[in-house]
Amino acid sequence: MIVRHDNRFALIGTNLTYVFDVDARGRLVHQYLGGRLHESDITELPDARVLHSSFETPEGVAAYEFSSFGDLVYTESTLKSHTSTERLHAFSLGDARIDGETLELDLVDSIQSLHVTLQFTLHPAYDIIARKMTVTAGETVTLESAQSFSLGLIERDMRLSHFSGAWTSEFQLQQGPLLPGKKTIESRRGLTSHQSNPWFALDSDATETDGEVVYGFLGHSGNWAIHFEKDQFGFTQVTGGINPFDFAKTLQAGESFTTPPAYIGYTQRGFGGMSQNAHDFERDVIMPETTRDVLRPVLYNSWEATYFDVSEDGQKRLVDEAAAIGCELFVVDDGWFGERHSDAAGLGDWHVNTTKFPNGLDPLVRYVEEKGLQFGLWVEPEMVNPDSDLYRAHPEWIYYTDGRPSTTSRNQFVLNLALPEVEAHVTKWLDELLERHAIRYIKWDMNRAFSEPDSPHLGDAKELWLRHAEAVYRILDTLREKHPDVAFESCAGGGGRIDLGVLSRVEQVWTSDNTDALDRLTIQEGFSYAYNVKMMSCWVTDAPNWLNNRSLPLAYRFVSAMQGTLGIGGNLLEWTKEELAEAKEWIATYKTIRAIVQHGTSHRLASLKRDGFHAVGYTDGEDYVVLVNADRRQYGKNRLRVKLRGLDPERTYELEGRRVSGRYLMEQGINLTQQTDYDAYCLVIHPA
Repeated sequence: MIVRHDNRFALIGTNLTYVFDVDARGRLVHQYLGGRLHESDITELPDARVLHSSFETPEGVAAYEFSSFGDLVYTESTLKSHTSTERLHAFSLGDARIDGETLELDLVDSIQSLHVTLQFTLHPAYDIIARKMTVTAGETVTLESAQSFSLGLIERDMRLSHFSGAWTSEFQLQQGPLLPGKKTIESRRGLTSHQSNPWFALDSDATETDGEVVYGFLGHSGNWAIHFEKDQFGFTQVTGGINPFDFAKTLQAGESFTTPPAYIGYTQRGFGGMSQNAHDFERDVIMPETTRDVLRPVLYNSWEATYFDVSEDGQKRLVDEAAAIGCELFVVDDGWFGERHSDAAGLGDWHVNTTKFPNGLDPLVRYVEEKGLQFGLWVEPEMVNPDSDLYRAHPEWIYYTDGRPSTTSRNQFVLNLALPEVEAHVTKWLDELLERHAIRYIKWDMNRAFSEPDSPHLGDAKELWLRHAEAVYRILDTLREKHPDVAFESCAGGGGRIDLGVLSRVEQVWTSDNTDALDRLTIQEGFSYAYNVKMMSCWVTDAPNWLNNRSLPLAYRFVSAMQGTLGIGGNLLEWTKEELAEAKEWIATYKTIRAIVQHGTSHRLASLKRDGFHAVGYTDGEDYVVLVNADRRQYGKNRLRVKLRGLDPERTYELEGRRVSGRYLMEQGINLTQQTDYDAYCLVIHPA
């Protein structure tokens, strides 16, 4: 429920209460975030502000859910803007509306003639609150910072969890104490980035199964930032949204701007409970509604088999093998279009290469369908090679500035989607591609970050970061509406564009270009802290692996890749008959457990860094799947002990002919004997 007592507001979830006051200056003063309280307790909460000295605000030191620039408050402002004559604000509370599970607060600025609506939407089943802000201009105003949320926290010594990474090493979990001062995680690259991700968690002493965790996400795929500011009074301020670095958004009188959404969650069930709430919320609320309940198919992708050496005959030979082992979707990756024989040419020329496909794509599409598979295709719509017909015709369609050389990365430029004509061009050719061919899957890639962020034809070039991200969303939204049978995958050189903004528009994501099964375990484990594993595309590829030159057993590679949405990316034409037969068995096994993995509740059971082996469990409330990847054997040790979670302790379960209680499986666990280096196991447990 959502309740109001004078200027005190409370959002009460299943196990959550979130309370703030609105003061005379229109600031939202944080009062409580914690376990659920009775409604009658809300008025009894003491004022959290601390009266200190004349060096601080007269109303007292506090933490805020909204603050504007100019007060005796020096943390990141939720809103900062200017008109031609004014740069400060004078906010007061206007209307407050409670409509079911949504609270809207209107704040009125008498100086800049702004009308701000703060929206809080409670999702009580998940103890998650969606936050966003709408700013409406009474006169021409330029927004310098418009944050999706500010979050105040009181009297907590906290540990911060977040992700760092790079290409091929995404989602590396970082954890450390949040010390006095300021910590920022961000992207200034024009997209979500490999280096960081707009997710965080704060805890004091939580474990995987117990303890308070406050966590949050941003739903934005452009430049973003989340700031953590801890002061000397026990307050912590967390502010996040569009990165204010090099940002501007000009509104004319009567125009409005709504920030991207943010999502704040709370649990007392530790990091496991945090992930399970988030996974359920993403599956039930964030994922595209029309496909969220549809199981993802086993795909085959031709990239690592052929790279740019794509041809109709070669792809058909791969189709034969992919169909024979049980794949359900065949995706032709890079190299099918223009003069695309390497990464140095062809991007932007999205017509079928008639040397590689003399009769176009349709014969291959029909062949794929005759084999019982769906057809998918790789595209990179936001990019152009200098060596392309598109760039030769429109060199002004990239981000550039006169008098400065334009930087290539991977031999390509970023198309300026902030320009309406460029967005229209990209929308048109993608729409025509899907109209002409029976394509059921699009892998949308983006293989470089921005440089030369200027746009001589745009006006205020500081708007380009936001406009580009909004254009990507509009294109995806248009294509999804016109082609509802097409599924989409978000890829940006691997995991460079993964956030709740794009995840509301795609069925799955390419988690990393790193397809080494051992490395992938750590990447996938990090991903699971924040994101539902159904969205995580995982491939079985060749040995030795192209990146690490490591040769791992096929069983190990499959068990690693079965921990999300399974895909095959190896050159099947070079696999032995024995390997193809084993792959067919593993794919058949995955299909029997797919519903539990993709739609069940997952539990992180063991970690390579902590336990020396990796184990994850999945359950639909009845059956239970355990996937285990062992490391190298050392010092003669060959026993692995896996304690399960999420079973009914009083229920009897059957495992490989044995009958034991759920309590036994959670307290004593399962003992496995490791036979070889990099052994792997898939165990299925049924209620007796």
